[in-house]
Amino acid sequence: MSFARQVSQTLDAEHRANIGLLDRLDRALGGGIAEADWPPLANALVRQLEHEVVRHFGFEEDELFPRLADAGDGGIAALLTEEHESIRAVADELLPLARAMGQAALPAGDRTAFKRLTLELIERMVSHIQKETMALLPMLDDLLDDDTDRELAFTYAAE
Repeated sequence: MSFARQVSQTLDAEHRANIGLLDRLDRALGGGIAEADWPPLANALVRQLEHEVVRHFGFEEDELFPRLADAGDGGIAALLTEEHESIRAVADELLPLARAMGQAALPAGDRTAFKRLTLELIERMVSHIQKETMALLPMLDDLLDDDTDRELAFTYAAE
């Protein structure tokens, strides 16, 4: 799917990168990775969680969802905000475990929680990204004019 607006294109590119990481994590949790290869993958997860949950979600909630609500599409904004909160809850639990895994310092007793939370994150994020790709991004293409799109793209790039 291709999008006309800079904001939609940027968010779509981030979604695609996130899906790529989630896919690598899913394969790794299925046994497709050597123990020594976990730290770089866990560090990528940490960076993604910090970016996705803080910057990406914050931008959507602060800049995009109010515009959708003002245009009469508050239902989708409310649903996506609920999903953000659900994902944040998992990320809050997962982040310290992922940081420890990234330092090759996750105790064996915490690996079950790491796996469970990572699988839960994968499930929630994939579903969320699909909704945003199929609903939010096309709505933004229709909602934003050239000037607003440019302004929001600059705002997001500066964050």
